[in-house]
Amino acid sequence: MNNTFKPYVTPVVLQNHLHLGGKNAKGDSLAVNSLYLERQGRPWIGIMGEFHYFRYAREDWKTELLKMKAGGIELVATYVPWLCHEEEEGVFDFEGQNDLRAFVTLIGELGMEAAVRIGPWVHGELRNGGFPDWLLKKPFPLRNGNPGFMQEVESWYRIVAKQLDGLYFKDSGPILAIQLENEMPDDAEYLKKLKELAIKCGMEVPLYTVTGWNSTGGAKIPVDEVLPLFGGYCGAPWEQSTEELPPSTHYFFTGIRNDSSIGKDLQQMKAADGWQLPYERYPFADCELGGGLQNTWHRRYQVQGMDIYAMALCGLGEGVNLLGYYMYHGGTNRMGKLSSFQESRATGYPNDCPVLSYDFQAPLSEYGEVREQYRLLNLLHLFLKDYGECFAKMTYVPAGVSPGLMDTEKLRSALRTDGTGGFVFVNHYQRRTRLKDVEQAVFEVESRNENGTCETIRFPALDICGEVSFFLPYKMDLAGAELTWATAQPLCREGNTFFFLEIPGMEPVYCLDGKEFSVKTGREAFRILEKKISIVTLNLSDARFLRRLDGKLYLGEGCDLYLEDGTLRSVEAGEQKAFVWENGAFQSCSVQAEETGCEEAPRLTAETGDVSCRSNDSVCMLTKLSDSPFTLTGPGLEEVLLSAPGPLDWYRLTVPDPYGFVSLELPCDIMQLYTDGTLTADDFYHGVPWRLPKKLLFGKECYVVTTTTEQNIYRERPLYR
Repeated sequence: MNNTFKPYVTPVVLQNHLHLGGKNAKGDSLAVNSLYLERQGRPWIGIMGEFHYFRYAREDWKTELLKMKAGGIELVATYVPWLCHEEEEGVFDFEGQNDLRAFVTLIGELGMEAAVRIGPWVHGELRNGGFPDWLLKKPFPLRNGNPGFMQEVESWYRIVAKQLDGLYFKDSGPILAIQLENEMPDDAEYLKKLKELAIKCGMEVPLYTVTGWNSTGGAKIPVDEVLPLFGGYCGAPWEQSTEELPPSTHYFFTGIRNDSSIGKDLQQMKAADGWQLPYERYPFADCELGGGLQNTWHRRYQVQGMDIYAMALCGLGEGVNLLGYYMYHGGTNRMGKLSSFQESRATGYPNDCPVLSYDFQAPLSEYGEVREQYRLLNLLHLFLKDYGECFAKMTYVPAGVSPGLMDTEKLRSALRTDGTGGFVFVNHYQRRTRLKDVEQAVFEVESRNENGTCETIRFPALDICGEVSFFLPYKMDLAGAELTWATAQPLCREGNTFFFLEIPGMEPVYCLDGKEFSVKTGREAFRILEKKISIVTLNLSDARFLRRLDGKLYLGEGCDLYLEDGTLRSVEAGEQKAFVWENGAFQSCSVQAEETGCEEAPRLTAETGDVSCRSNDSVCMLTKLSDSPFTLTGPGLEEVLLSAPGPLDWYRLTVPDPYGFVSLELPCDIMQLYTDGTLTADDFYHGVPWRLPKKLLFGKECYVVTTTTEQNIYRERPLYR
């Protein structure tokens, strides 16, 4: 079956039309044209991940940021929630894990940059969208440009600006971007006032961004004043239905930037005046490509690694030139002085969230564990780091025949090309839907030569089976040699050695300067002596653990590596093996071992009474109690736990050491952990074990309380895995 693509059209690239960009004293510059961003005058694709300082212990910021960096994140996004810093009017808290300045300073010290989302309204599943309760009592409307509200915003902005003074890009600091407001669909004048106010308060940066989605024609924004950012999620926790939803459109190549479903719980805007956001004036950029999904009380999900990877790959195929994930790292809410900080129906929202947990099923969990999408997404990040300069100039070209949004049989493909060379993108994955295998698929692409003539490049016939999502290169320069095509996905390069990924179920074959050859998969390089280049083809099992750390390539043997203070470490505890690329080969290197208790994390269940995993002659134990050990009080309990129907079940939990995790398998509705009488962790049961770090538990009196399973909810279960 031949697969062709629509003709390539050379894009019209607008320059110097946006009131964005800037330079600093070191000579660094950032500019934005209508197709891509530029650093020092060269095309640049940024990779951004959301991590909330106010939802994470300050002493762990450094390690967690370094894990993000190891995963390819270079731009750290974070909300600055008014609620968390000024819960009581006039009383400000920027201490401890609320120390915004320390967090942003640390980002810069680690060689990363920051995108600060200053609101004033942020949402982020926070109470009142991040507004303090006292602000809601003021005698003027919120979230528009009226004088009373703008006066309060100016006071807040000045406080934030003082915290960030000297850390902006213009000061050679790490703050590259500021997001104004969040999910504002229909008030361009208000957004422009916020930009002017931010600048007035001293918050000057090259990039001012806004969320660009709306239910129809995109958000109404001040044209040319801000960069609209987009996103998409693999599910919809905000939907009020408790039924299975139709298949997500984010697994198709459509070229559509605006996802009208984001924020649907808060806005039902229709542009009666015919407004249409002028997309052609801006590069395609994301800030909320879902790195996971937040579980709400009535909709609960089980996110798989491919759910996120396939969606991100489709985005790149459609032309995304700034990848931004929300969330990339999960976290935990604090309890406020006056209330919990969680979003709930008690505060007027249509959704209930856990009181504390903001795990989000993100690539890095609430407690810093690695999930599969962390490893898979890094395959894309490695590529963008080494090839982003040429890739950014390539545009999206649809397939000649595109499948309908309910089609599970036709192949889903697209091109990203500059007319001469490029990449064939293929997505054969649909979350919670099995796609029909495609046999003997042949891709034909047109390539324009230097003399202006065109040639047809034909890939060999491929069987595309199972759940795979990939892209294949054509007319790709490999240090002066021309890779006509390959049936393997490019990963990265190290000098004249080029690393590729073997697509599961597909033989890696290369056509270099007209000669076809196969490359054995593994850590051994296939050396092409006459061209003095090497090709290394890694299988997916190995490539998932390939990392670029401080300029060097490392390969963990089943472990996730990062560098901290010059020491190679593994996220996973215990003795690990790793390799570093030196002198044209992977050489064995040492990894700092972390202490561990049980050889495997104990998995404790409700059915077996006292359940244990022996460690140092002690045991982890989960013991069901006949009576509650103490009376529950507190705002978080009143909002969620005590309003739940049915009786409460209590368990005593003990651990012998502070190392590793304990997994609790307790089918129920809501779970909460109390340590020394304080609510420490919680979750909504969604069909997977609840993992808790033993350092939260060790040396404390620990109790777990659960509520009876609720039937009137959507609890996702695997359909066929």
